[in-house]
Amino acid sequence: MGPDPRILLVEKVDRLYRNMTDYLEIENLDIEIHLVKEGVVISKESKYSEKFIHGIKVLIAKNYVDNLSEKTKKGLLEKASQGIWPTHAPTGYINVLGSAGKRIIIPDPEAAPLVIRLFEWMETGEYSLAEVTEKIRNAGLRSKLTKQIVGRSSIHHMLRNPIYIGRIEWRGESFRGVHQPLVSSQTWNNVQELLDRRSVKNTHGDQLRFAFTGLITCGHCGCAVVAQMQKKRYVYYHCSGFRQKCPEKYVREEALTEAIAQQLARLQVDDEIFSLIERAIVDAQCDKDKERNEEIMRLKAEADRLQVRIDKLYVDHLEGRIPADMYDRLASEWRGERMQSLERLEGFREVDNALIGDGIELLDLARKAHRTFVLQSPSDKISVLKLLLSNCTWANGELTVEFREPFAMLEKISPGAPALSAPSGGSEAECPNWLPE
Repeated sequence: MGPDPRILLVEKVDRLYRNMTDYLEIENLDIEIHLVKEGVVISKESKYSEKFIHGIKVLIAKNYVDNLSEKTKKGLLEKASQGIWPTHAPTGYINVLGSAGKRIIIPDPEAAPLVIRLFEWMETGEYSLAEVTEKIRNAGLRSKLTKQIVGRSSIHHMLRNPIYIGRIEWRGESFRGVHQPLVSSQTWNNVQELLDRRSVKNTHGDQLRFAFTGLITCGHCGCAVVAQMQKKRYVYYHCSGFRQKCPEKYVREEALTEAIAQQLARLQVDDEIFSLIERAIVDAQCDKDKERNEEIMRLKAEADRLQVRIDKLYVDHLEGRIPADMYDRLASEWRGERMQSLERLEGFREVDNALIGDGIELLDLARKAHRTFVLQSPSDKISVLKLLLSNCTWANGELTVEFREPFAMLEKISPGAPALSAPSGGSEAECPNWLPE
């Protein structure tokens, strides 16, 4: 890409955006995005309808990645429940292919003796964590990934990891592993007791989780707005003052919550208009479904055609009409082409049309968010705001927010929004009258 690109060519939406951060960064580049397979060009001059549908597709692409991530996590949890360590082997073990065809972990001939020695040294009680870290470094223990010397925090994590007594802890659950333990339960328990005794004086309790941490910046200086608990009961937010002393006063969490709920009300759209939005999204997807079905038929016909050629080739080979080397070469080539067609066919068949429904549900969530926001838990509030907001600042006792696309479009077409002006290069007739009659 040149120093000042103006056009970005991409196959389709889900190949370009993997998360909302990518979406915002590309949007800020002020370039034309040409989606080749979809036959769409997105730019600042695009119609509002095109931008809105594009935003929905971005949501769907993000939802697909999230779903894929969730399926991966479920698969890893399933492996852990079977007693199989689900990812890269921890220090002291290596990954190998087991007799059942699954990847398992076995003791690393080089690192396992060092891990055993680490626990033995710690069990004596004669060494601090820093001292035992220095000893194991000198003994030659290195990080599996970086091959560098291990840090004290890594050693502490190893000493706390029950993998070394044959237990697998994964996503809050504990399972008995099928791998060989490196240390005995007695040694493990002794080390845990020792570490617990030494850490009592350093215990600060559970870290508090505030609803708006990391989501709001100060409108005066751009520093983060952080939370602080007062009298073990009241939560106040204030500018961190990292760059300079800030004039902004403290604000109670309840007042900030109410201000955010008022901003979320800007996304409110009545049921009648939302039904038109839903219809527009579904109609826009119909063309894509038609294109997908046509490609499925083409790929199926191609796979069938190649199979017929392979079958005829085999008959010719049996009857001696072609030499063996020609048969082997052509059969291998056509089988490869057929396999590629079948793999692409399977990919098209696995497309989940429910993702369109998921996109619509996300928009529905956005337009109703202001009703339930005040009652939500801190973690739910964080999830909602990360989904809906691209920028949020607090200054002079007022909250200013910018919504991510396509949620910002809800604000523009809501009944209380000002009339939309035509985009550059477009006519007034193109502006908000894109919803179906």
